[in-house]
Amino acid sequence: MGRDLGKLRADGMKIALGHRIQTGPWGGGNRFAASLAQALLDRGDQLVFTLDHQDIDLILLVDPRSRNPAVPFTPGQVFRYRRHHPKVRVLHRINECDQRKGTRSMNVRLKLANYVADHTVFISRWLSGLDLWRRDGGSSVIMNGADETIFNSVGHVPWDGNEPIRLVTHHWGGHALKGLDIYQRLDAALEAPPWKNRLAVTYIGNLPDSADFRCIRHLPPLDGEKLAQELRRHHFYVTGTQNEPAGMHHIEGALCGLPLLFRNSGALPEYCSPYGVSFQGPDDVLEALKRLISEHATYQQALAQYPYTSKRMVAEYLELIDRLVGEKTPASRSAWRDPIAALLVQILW
Repeated sequence: MGRDLGKLRADGMKIALGHRIQTGPWGGGNRFAASLAQALLDRGDQLVFTLDHQDIDLILLVDPRSRNPAVPFTPGQVFRYRRHHPKVRVLHRINECDQRKGTRSMNVRLKLANYVADHTVFISRWLSGLDLWRRDGGSSVIMNGADETIFNSVGHVPWDGNEPIRLVTHHWGGHALKGLDIYQRLDAALEAPPWKNRLAVTYIGNLPDSADFRCIRHLPPLDGEKLAQELRRHHFYVTGTQNEPAGMHHIEGALCGLPLLFRNSGALPEYCSPYGVSFQGPDDVLEALKRLISEHATYQQALAQYPYTSKRMVAEYLELIDRLVGEKTPASRSAWRDPIAALLVQILW
């Protein structure tokens, strides 16, 4: 569906973006916001980061955590805004869950925040199956995508079958569920044959406090072209993260030309198959690595068609935004029909 200019303002839409874009390494959510913001500006829309405007066409709610310094407004503020501006549309992007970090409050916060939304976007099918939303509004799955002008395979040299293998991963969040058990298993394997002198592993980013690598090379968080250049110096990419809603790290690795060694958990199979080999946990990761090595040419060839780019992602968001704003009849408001939910939204935020 293209942009129906007859239904939209001649000077472009005014979009309230629920994420202040940060400079430097900041995680996948920041990369999503930066890509979408640039696409909106490129086509002539206006971006605002507060609700101190009378003519907002659409509010994009990204994160219900008011303590997050990148969050400019809360679900409660969105609720109050649309009480006075009933024509505004609210799009809720869900990219989190309790399962990801072993927390206990994120799922209920997401579900309550969802009461202010007209439409919900999930970043994976796995995430859409969790109890995170009210389920009586529209929903979509839009897969994450990385900036292919930065993360690409230009200059990457695939493994030649002889030289020592270079394996890499990177994470912004320093939580143990990001795959610490897998990286510790790899670290231990590097101390003795057959992997000693045959395999080198690099970890880029923040580490859990309990991490104590003896052999893995650790680099601080990198961003943009510096990160892409470092990724391209390696042959394969590994991610051991558990209950991952989607992530950007493995996408960036794949776009840089690295076949994937990935945990069979969360949304990783949606993004990583058929571009690598999966494993269940520490007990079988080395066997999976052996298979990846033996079949690397197949996965290297498949990566030429890897689809998860920011260009594709933002095109789907722009199409959805245009459709929502162009609808003549406002969607039903569950928070108005459920006074308890409305009260909780306002108390929490």
